[in-house]
Amino acid sequence: MAITGGLFVLYVLAHMYGNLKVFSGQEAFDGYAHHLRELGEPLLPYSGFLWVMRIGLVVALVVHVWAAVSLWRRANHARSTRYVKFRPVQATWSSRTMRWGGVALLLFVIFHLLQFTTMTIQVGGSFDSPYDRVVAAFSTWYILAIYVLSMLALGMHLRHGIWSAVQTLGWSTRRREPAIKRTALVIALIIVVGFLVPPIAIFLGVLE
Repeated sequence: MAITGGLFVLYVLAHMYGNLKVFSGQEAFDGYAHHLRELGEPLLPYSGFLWVMRIGLVVALVVHVWAAVSLWRRANHARSTRYVKFRPVQATWSSRTMRWGGVALLLFVIFHLLQFTTMTIQVGGSFDSPYDRVVAAFSTWYILAIYVLSMLALGMHLRHGIWSAVQTLGWSTRRREPAIKRTALVIALIIVVGFLVPPIAIFLGVLE
């Protein structure tokens, strides 16, 4: 889980950087999108690099969710084999929602690919320009709502996930734990804000 989660964080940071290019204008954003599709040529076909990344992301997410479910079942089985009178340790809300949050994020990734990659889901019309597709999508309130809720879920998932990964890798100590938790919170906030600023700016008419 720590490895797949780490790969997901790196992908998310790279994707956030690309999304923020929308503030550079249509020409720069479309040029960046076109450049990504040309990466790997001629060894890979046009858009081949992106498809490798997308498939890898979905596979990593599926493995991540499978590992989480396996750990949850193992923990439940362990608890059922002994009598527990009290539960003094109270889990945080983010830790309690990790399992379902992961499934929700997987569904969001599939929805996101259907909307912006295969264009099976089209909102606001059909456009050749990636910039126009993004603006048309986030000018629609329910797409913005889905995106905002998904990014908030992502933030909670990352906050708890980064801290858990550091523990799993054995890098956490009682003395370091507060700093690790603060760092995880800061990283999660940066990612959530970085992803939410462009769509909110589009919805408010700052970008059009």
